[in-house]
Amino acid sequence: MIDPKLTFRQMALEDINLVMQLENEVYQFPWTDRIFKDCIRVGYDCWLAHLENTVVAHAVISIAAGESHILNLSVTRNHQGKGIGKQFIQFLLNVARNKRAQIMMLEVRPSNIRAINCYSAAGFNEIGCRKDYYPAPNGKEDALLFAKQIP
Repeated sequence: MIDPKLTFRQMALEDINLVMQLENEVYQFPWTDRIFKDCIRVGYDCWLAHLENTVVAHAVISIAAGESHILNLSVTRNHQGKGIGKQFIQFLLNVARNKRAQIMMLEVRPSNIRAINCYSAAGFNEIGCRKDYYPAPNGKEDALLFAKQIP
């Protein structure tokens, strides 16, 4: 079910402090503010999801040569499990489609069951594994590679 109160807007440099609060809430190994600034600077599609007047999620995707890649998708803890991630993914798929991408890919930690379920529900399929991709408390964690064709 689509929440009509959920809206999306492009992320700006002045949003970085807010994005960092969300990023630090959600991840044990968050991106840095410099990474987000670089993503905006080089022209990646950087988005915020708002529920009424509150930012509840952010995402960064790259789109080039007919391919799109979700580099970061984060939903605040209080709003996880409510369909916001799936709605955000549908929005990102439309952004990619409008820029002529034919596929969307992403990596996810095998331990992130909630995200795996969200991506699967959005029609993504596991297509591979990247060994030792993510930092982890005791070394590295693999990444599952997921993809979805964009019709």
